[in-house]
Amino acid sequence: MTTSRTVIRTASVLALGLALAACVSTAPPVKPPVDTTTPAQRMAAVDASAGKDDKELDVQPLRDAGIEDLRVVAKAKRQANDLAGAAEALDQALLINEGDPSIVQERAEIALLQGDWVRAETLARKAVELGSKTGPLCRRHWATIEQARLARGEKENAASAHAQLEGCTVPGIKRY
Repeated sequence: MTTSRTVIRTASVLALGLALAACVSTAPPVKPPVDTTTPAQRMAAVDASAGKDDKELDVQPLRDAGIEDLRVVAKAKRQANDLAGAAEALDQALLINEGDPSIVQERAEIALLQGDWVRAETLARKAVELGSKTGPLCRRHWATIEQARLARGEKENAASAHAQLEGCTVPGIKRY
């Protein structure tokens, strides 16, 4: 009899403990604010940051005709929202000339539109290393890095990238 009483008491204590535990309320976990910025909105921010100034010098290199054709294909596919096709065309162009900062930047922007934040930043950083440190292309590099960091919730690092944008603009020579 003592064994069955012990089992009943133990079961009763456990049931009571479970019932009391169910009554304890816990605060819901605090979720960080969700960033609802779309990749297209991030790309629009890059476009806005790069804005050309008629007074600013913007030098474009001569390109191989094959590379230029691939860039045109990539642009058409991007406009048709075929981001995978655009990425493929730019990857082919990079196989021909991996050191062209504008092609690397265009590929970074496709990665940004695809929501591949890490790749977008990696490519944009490579474009910074390869390219000019001034002008619209420079601003596109840093704006892409900024947006990729914001998308990953790295606000301080994004602010650092944003600060680099100012250094990309060099005032034109005033001629009287």
